Parts: sequence; C-alpha cells; structure tokens
Amino acid sequence: MEIPSKYNPQSTESHWYEYWMKNGYFHSVPDEREPYSIVIPPPNVTGILHMGHMLNNTIQDVLIRRARLLGKNACWVPGTDHASIATEAKVVAKLKEQGINKNDLTRDEFLKHAWDWTHEYGGIILEQLKKLGCSCDWDRTAFTMDKERYDSVIKVFIDLYNKGLIYRGYRMVNWDPEAQTTLSDEEVIYEEKQGLLYYLAYAIEGSDEKVTIATTRPETILGDTAICINPNDERFAHLKGKKVIVPICNRVIPIIEDEYVDMEFGTGCLKVTPAHDINDKALGERHNLETIDIFNDDASLNSFGMHYEGKDRFVVRKEISKELEEKGFLVKTETHINKVGTSERTKAVIEPKLSDQWFLKMEDLAKPALEAVLESGDVKLHPKKFDNTYRHWMENVRDWNISRQLWWGQQIPAFYFGDGQEDFVVAANLVDALKLAKEKSGNSSLQESDLRQDADVLDTWFSSWLWPMSVFGGIMEPDNEEINYYYPTNDLVTGPDILFFWVARMIVAGYEFRGEKPFENVYFTGLVRDKQRRKMSKSLGNSPDALKLIEDYGADGVRVGLLLSSAAGNDLMFDEDLCQQGKNFANKIWNGFRLIKGWDIADISQPEASKLGLEWYESKLNKTLLEIEDHFGKFRISDALMSIYKLVWDDYSSSLLEIIKPAYQQPIDKTTFDKVIQLFEQNLKLLHPFMPFLTEEVWQHISERSDSEALVISKWPTVGKIDEELIEQFDFAAEVIAGVRTIRKNKNIPMKESLELSVLNTEKASDRWDVVISKLTNISEISYIKEQLEGALTFRVKSNEYFVPMEGAIDVEAEILKINEELKYTKGFLTSVQKKLSNERFVSNAPEKVIAIERQKLADAEAKIETLEKSLASLS
Repeated sequence: MEIPSKYNPQSTESHWYEYWMKNGYFHSVPDEREPYSIVIPPPNVTGILHMGHMLNNTIQDVLIRRARLLGKNACWVPGTDHASIATEAKVVAKLKEQGINKNDLTRDEFLKHAWDWTHEYGGIILEQLKKLGCSCDWDRTAFTMDKERYDSVIKVFIDLYNKGLIYRGYRMVNWDPEAQTTLSDEEVIYEEKQGLLYYLAYAIEGSDEKVTIATTRPETILGDTAICINPNDERFAHLKGKKVIVPICNRVIPIIEDEYVDMEFGTGCLKVTPAHDINDKALGERHNLETIDIFNDDASLNSFGMHYEGKDRFVVRKEISKELEEKGFLVKTETHINKVGTSERTKAVIEPKLSDQWFLKMEDLAKPALEAVLESGDVKLHPKKFDNTYRHWMENVRDWNISRQLWWGQQIPAFYFGDGQEDFVVAANLVDALKLAKEKSGNSSLQESDLRQDADVLDTWFSSWLWPMSVFGGIMEPDNEEINYYYPTNDLVTGPDILFFWVARMIVAGYEFRGEKPFENVYFTGLVRDKQRRKMSKSLGNSPDALKLIEDYGADGVRVGLLLSSAAGNDLMFDEDLCQQGKNFANKIWNGFRLIKGWDIADISQPEASKLGLEWYESKLNKTLLEIEDHFGKFRISDALMSIYKLVWDDYSSSLLEIIKPAYQQPIDKTTFDKVIQLFEQNLKLLHPFMPFLTEEVWQHISERSDSEALVISKWPTVGKIDEELIEQFDFAAEVIAGVRTIRKNKNIPMKESLELSVLNTEKASDRWDVVISKLTNISEISYIKEQLEGALTFRVKSNEYFVPMEGAIDVEAEILKINEELKYTKGFLTSVQKKLSNERFVSNAPEKVIAIERQKLADAEAKIETLEKSLASLS
C-alpha cells in the first residue's frame, strides 16, 4: 500500500472504527480466558460529550485495550442513565414549547413523550464516544430504564422492604421547588451566599414590651409556632411562660425554653418554624408545637401566606420586609454570610419540607462496604487519600430517601387499598398486590380497581447502584453464566464527586445482593480545569467543544493531550497545547515510519553501529516495559504514557533511527531493516491503548494483515533481556554526542565538515560506541590520548575529557573573549553557592536534599571552570 505523505486522522479514524466493529473485536462472551470487565459510569441520557467524559472514557479505553492485548477476555459494558430529574425537566420544557402542560397529561401520556425524547436524543453521547475511539461492547448497551434494569430495581425494592430495611416515614426532606421532588442529602450543594439578617420585634401578649429575634428568612414568620429562649439566659428569664404575637398574621404563640438556642447568635431569641427547618422540627416535636407549612410545592406561598398567597418566596421576602418596616416590626438589617443548600441538578435553592417519603435504612448495610475498603482491602481506592472521605461518609451514613415526586423512573411498587397511610402492600405487579391486599385487609371482595399504586418513582441512584450486577443479569438471574464469569468486575473509573452517590452504594449493593465486592479497584480521575484552575463549565464558557478538539487534533492527539496533563486523582489543568503536542507526536511516529519505508533494502552486511544500536534499544524497550507495568499496577496511567512517549520520541525516533539510518542514497541492510520493523511493531503495541487509530493505520501499512492479525487483538510485548551495562554505555555515549554537537552549534561548524575527537580517558568508557559517536557527529577519527591536547576546544563527560582540534575552524580571538565571559559568569555563580554553603544557618535548617543539590552545583561549577581554563590555556 502506498503510504500517504501526511497522516489524516479524519479518514483514518472512521475507517478503522468501522473495521473493528465489523469484525466484532469489542464483543465479548464467556470463554476459557481470564475475564477483564469494566462497566461504564453511565452518562445521563440527556448528556453530550464534555471534557470530563473525554478523560474518564479515555482512561477506561486504555485499560480495556491493554487487557485485550494481554490476552484477557476484555468486556467493557456501555450504557446510559435515565437521570430522572434532568430528563423529566427537559421533557417538560419541550412540552411547554409545544403549549402542553405536564399536569394536563396522564402518567402514561407523559411517559410516551419521555420515551420519544429518549429514543431521539438518548444515544447521542454513546455515538460521540465512538469518535473518541472507545472500544465498548456495543452489543451489550444497557439503559437504566430498560426492562432488565427496571425489573431488577423493582425486585430489589421488594426484597429490601420484606427484610424490613425500606420504610415509609413522615420526615423533613430536601425539596427542590423547580423539579418539585425530594433530593437526598448528597444531591444538595451548600454554597456560601451573602444575604441579610433581619431583626424583627414581636410584641409580648398583654404588654407593651417586645422581644427581638434575628432571621435570614422573614417570609417564614407566617409559619412561626413558638419563640425559643435558652433557660440559662438571664436576659430573658422574665419572659418564661409568656406568649408573643407574630407580626402581620397576629398569631399568638408561646415562648418556650430549650438549651438548643445559641445565646451568642443574633439576639439570643429564636423563632421556631417546625415546617421549614430541620432543627425547628426537632424543637417542635420536643415541645408539641403546631406545624404550619406555608409553601406550595413550587415554593410559592399557600393560604397560610395570607395576602402573599401565590407569590414566589423570594418576591415575598422583599415585599414582607417592606411591610414589616412600614408597620414598625423591622428593627434593623445586617449583611450576613450563610450556607445555602442548592439542588445539584436544577440549581434551585432547596426548601426543607415535611413529607411522606420512602427511606432505606443504611446503617447495617454500610458495614460490609466499610470493611471492604478500610479493613480487608478487597476494594482499593486510587489514590488512597480518598479512603478518609469514604470513611467519613460511611461512618456517618443516614437513611437514604429513595422516593422522588416524578413520573420518569421506576415507579415504586407499593399499592394502597384503603384510606390509611399504612393500608398498602408491596408487590411486583397488580395481580400479586391484590392477593397480598386481600390477605392484609381480610377483605376478599377487593378488586384490582380498588388498588392505587404509589405515584412516586425511585431515586435514579437506586437503579445505578445495581449497575455492575444488573448489566450481566445478576439480579433477575443470580446464577446465570455471565454474572458468574464477569462479576466482580475489575476496575471502575469515575470522578470523586460521586464517591458516595454511586461508588459507595454499589459496594453496599454488591455485598447485600451477591455477598461480594462489585469491583477490585476504583480509579478516581480529577476534575478538568482550565489554565486558571477554574472548573470547566458551560456557564463560564471555558469548556472547549469536545468534538471540535477531535476534529482539530485527531482523537489520538486529544487522548494523549488529556492524559499528559492528568496525574492520578489530581485535577487536570487542561491546555489545548497538549492536544497539539499529541498531534505532533502522531506526526512524528508517522514520519518516522515513512522514513523507514523509504529506504531501499539490500542483502549487505550489517554495520556495527546498527547492530549495537538495535541491541541497546531492545534493552531500553524491555526496561521501559517494566516501568510501564509498574505504572499500570499503581494506576499511574499518565506516567505510563509518558514512559512510552519518551521511549518512542527520544530513544527510538531521535536516537535509534539516526544510528541505523543509511548514508544518503545508500540502501539499508536487510538484517537491520527487519529488526527495526520488529521493534517498531513493539512500540505500536505499547502505544495502541493510548493512540488506537494511528497505531492500527501504521500497523496495517507495515505489511498485509489478515483480520486475525489486526493490532487491536495482537499480543502485548513480554519483557525480555535487559542489559543495564549497555544502557549505561549508551547514556555515556549520548553525552559525548551532545558535547560534540554543542561545539558544532556554538562554532557554526556544518555537519558535513568532519572533525577529529581526542579522549583523555581517565574513566574507561567502552570504545564499542565509538562507531555510533563517529556516525552521529561526523567524526573522522577518535583517538585516545594520555595528555591534554593544545589548541583544542574541550568538554567533559564524567571524568573523561574530550578535545576537538580547532585549527582554522574558528576565530581564536573571538573564542577567547567568549570563554572569558563564560568563565567570569561561572566564577560568580560559584561564589554565590559557596556563600550559601558557608552560611551555618542555611546548612543547619535546610533539608538534606536541598543541601545535596547545592553541593552538586558547587562541584559542577568547579569542574566547568577547570574545563574553561584549560580551553583558554590551549587557545593562548
């Protein structure tokens, strides 16, 4: 095949992805091989590809492609999450554009619209992942609302309810007024916001006296049912047993005493609104207070809001503060910083709300999951620093509010058959529910029409916590072949922001429903930030278009760019220049391949330099392979890439190809050519998980390959012999080569002009490498001398001194001037280092590592001065 002059990512990527798909390389079925399975963190069905997805899925693809090359049965299960709140909000918005109100639809009508929306937009992100090169088993694509997953969730709910772990309770919950549903504690983001502290005067009943309270929410006074003082606060002892009149609504409420009140905050008097504050609710229960809910579900005021009924809470806040001021109740206001809970999904300010909800008892369920991470080590978190976060959450776990007031999701399988809140049964379907209801009620005449299913759906996370099991059918068929083969999965790659939402809950579910861990390792990526350390987001406009990046730099370039800037568990400072670096790397590999393929091959003897270079590179490759294995073992994916990058760019492209390159218009010997191609193929295997498209393209250009010989299913290199002495000798020779090249550069001596090199050999370097040094620097002769050579420029490599005769090649006077300037600077530098090391305070306080660095600077400066003085003497 003719090799194009330039690598074209666009045509290459589509061609090879289609080829991989056509041949089923990504598909996995249980067989005799060792399984390696990963489940994708299912992106929201509403989503499109962003930088976080790009990083997360690139890492997963690197792991799965490497496992495939290692000969494992690699299975990467893709899928999407139905994302109850986000999806329902989008469907409602779309219906609104069409003039349709959700409340005017039946549940079934709304769900039809939701499914239509899902079918139209739900697969977008998965198609985008293909452009990134993700080698998922697309035949296994799952959705948290498909029948298998839906049935799994219902079965688990029934099981947990029958075990007494799920209960229905009237509790204070987090209410999202925009989505009009409850949220779990973990779905609430607390943000510091500046507001006002309002000081309000309440009249004491039957008296001219007033008591002042401070509140950040004046609108909630309409729900006040008490004023509370600390019994130890002498300032208010005379108020004990009295009553006050709530401004505007004129409700008479008692003054109660409770040590909960902070005597130092505000005025020391607290208004108690049990319906709208979790702590006030506890006070209300202790003192048998009335509970008055003043809000509708959309956070507008209800009839208890009096003349503010129907108005939004924030509008009322402004209007009621004005009314309070006009009527003399507002004493003063102060600016105040407090933490405000907002919905993770809708960004709406959360309202504490009393509501009947379904809860899952978590305390006992959490124990095996806690032990798995922190005691047995069955599940390992990478980086390990996340163990502490995990411990904190799991040791302080609260019951999980699992019900949501939505229609899009798995409908709670509870069926009511009477008027009371306890008149319900839990069953998988109406038929089973009727049978149970007859038994529970003792009413054999009950009909299906007498039963009403709970309208709420389950929290989205209540389906995704089963993901590693449900994607293999492990809930509905606990002993099927696939779950027994692929489960537990191997590695999970996700973000630390869902450590508790998802990761911890999957571990809980794994031990509860299968008695074992769901995965062995959890690798946490960092957040993707811009160069200013800001989190990338649509609102800031600092997040690049993921698909545009792929278009501009190629998928491989973007993958390399992302990973070069991503250390395990640390935030990624994304810089588009790194994608350019990835693209440049791809071009370097492509051009290096074209160079080799452009050489004529002849049946001639192999030059000693080529033989030596190939031996060295094979050792270096094997040594790097060990490094890579270590990095992968510790989930240092970016470090693994950097090791390969240096091997291919520095050692292979910049060194080996130069060593073996035949002279201009001369052929290369067949032995060298065959060996360099073999080594190049090893490079491609190492690179393939990171740069799948480029490597497959080059691999297929090297020679004709059958479908069973594609790179995607080839074999990962095995570690061979490592000759450490040979590697050290090359490193020494490379310094000599650099020394000669520096002289050429500084003296403007063209490469075509040959030079001689003399070596004062106090540290015996192997002269085996003289052929390589001569070739790469155009040295006509290397001689070993016992005395310094006059009239030559010199440099050192370790304790060896190298001399390049300069007769007629340079302007001696200009060179003397230049050396004198360098000598002056180096002596000044030496003096500054000597002063630092003679400072007892510095030496006694500085770390040993810092002192060692300074001593090395001292030794280097002294050696350089000696070399410069010798060069000066030889020219004088």
